[in-house]
Amino acid sequence: MSTFESAVLWTALPYVSFILLVAGLIWRYRTDQFGWTSRSSQWQESAILRWASPLFHFGILLVALGHFMGLVIPKSWTEAAGIPEHVYHLMAVIPGSIAGLMTLVGLAGLLYRRIVVKSVRLATTRNDIFMYVLLAVPVCLGAWATLSTQLLGGADGGYDYRETISPWFRSVFALHPAPELMADVPMVFKLHIVAGLLLFAVWPFTRLVHVVSAPLGYVTRPYVVYRSRPGATATVRPRRGWQPVRTQGTGNQGADDLTPSQGA
Repeated sequence: MSTFESAVLWTALPYVSFILLVAGLIWRYRTDQFGWTSRSSQWQESAILRWASPLFHFGILLVALGHFMGLVIPKSWTEAAGIPEHVYHLMAVIPGSIAGLMTLVGLAGLLYRRIVVKSVRLATTRNDIFMYVLLAVPVCLGAWATLSTQLLGGADGGYDYRETISPWFRSVFALHPAPELMADVPMVFKLHIVAGLLLFAVWPFTRLVHVVSAPLGYVTRPYVVYRSRPGATATVRPRRGWQPVRTQGTGNQGADDLTPSQGA
């Protein structure tokens, strides 16, 4: 392993990424609460969004859960709980593959919608393009890593990342990084990790910031009602917003003045 890889990629980069993630979220919350949103484009197109968005969001949540279990929970704990390695491998690969497929299909639908639908494409900023690239790269690399090493890894059950990547990940948070554990990790896993760390570094400065907001009132919040302007779809002539003021007599036509006067 080169000095650059050991000192920069597996020692410095994780800390820089997580510091930018935490500090960026604090800075964004203190300076741009009105921009703390995903900037929904549902009103511009809803047919593709209706199926692509749930697929991607539920898929990526399951993928994140699988990453947490595989990286944080030591292999010795599952063995102590009586879960054989083969059983754990099946429990991780089968649901993980389904979640990964959901994420890929959902992301492909969102990207197709973003490119093909003109109104959505025109509303896409350079920041959005940058965010989509950094999001798509680790997702695709993770899918390729799962396919090439886990599903097609042969009869030995594929690559056991809990012997190398997981201990390295925990060593970073223990403030005693062990970059030597990453020496023999397959290249596709290394690229996937680097891409993920870069994504975390830019996370607070993109629309992905909405992910860390807990939607506590989502279920009970009222519907957002969209109304067209009067006359835009109506078949009858709209009423005026004012009516003439009519008074019975003004006194300026004599004592028996009964003629209604026209007011403003």
